[in-house]
This record gives sequence, C-alpha cells and structure tokens, in this order.
Amino acid sequence: LRMEQSDLVIGIAAIADFAAGDVFSDIVNMSQHNRCRFITHWGVGTTGVVKLTVQACDDVDASNTSAIPFYYRITLNATKPGAITLATAAAGVSNAAASAQIIEIEITAAQLLASGYKYVRLSVDETTDDPLLGGVLIERSEPRHADGLPAIATV
Repeated sequence: LRMEQSDLVIGIAAIADFAAGDVFSDIVNMSQHNRCRFITHWGVGTTGVVKLTVQACDDVDASNTSAIPFYYRITLNATKPGAITLATAAAGVSNAAASAQIIEIEITAAQLLASGYKYVRLSVDETTDDPLLGGVLIERSEPRHADGLPAIATV
C-alpha cells in the first residue's frame, strides 16, 4: 500500500484564512525520504492569490533558507489535474483567483541536497489579500530504509 511507503502530516491546519500575513508550513526532515509533496488546498476564496515557493532549511528553526526549484500541478474545481510543470526557485507558482483549487508541489531529495540542507518547508506569500479557506498537507514518500518505522515528520 502507498500508505506503507509514505507519511502524511498537516503542514498548515485548514482554517478560514490560511495564508493571512504570509506563512510557512511546518519544517520536515528529508534525510530518510526521497520525495516530499506539499498539497495546498482550499474550498472558498474567490479573489485571494498566493505565491508558493519551496525553501530548503539548514535546521529545524530555518536559521538559513534557500529557495529551490520544484514540480507542481494545479487542479481547478475538482476537475482533471493540469500538466506537471517545473518551477524555478524564485518564480514559484501562483494560483488563479478562484475557489476550489489544489496545488501539488513535489521535490526530490536530489533537488534539496543541491542546497546543502536536509530540511524543507513551503512558503505561502499572500499576494492578493482575500481569505482562502484551506490548508497544506505534507507527504514524505520513498523511504530510504524499509524498517517500517517512519522518522518523525515535522520538527
């Protein structure tokens, strides 16, 4: 089962204005996994816009960070997912101003290791201030060791 090969945690709890004031997801340790996926979702929010970027972090406090490139896919109104696209570190990805969206962001361990760091988080920059009722889930997958004991996800 896929559940046996991944762990899923809440990165930003779903609330009425999850991106208010520019926020960051919890930081996750990638030293024991090959992939990390941030699943940003919201139901209500017709004009709010966010810019999402992925930050490699040097430690659990994000004392130093570095934006890294990532892959993303957008699903609008629970329809067919869009194309998987590579985003540059600086450009990130922004949503269309509309309700009912999912933006999946995925990085590989190789993308993260190029930064020299082993921790990662999602940056949510509210570029158009209007509440989005949503949150962020974080899934780490492809464990490097098959001992059946997942490492603690968030730090």
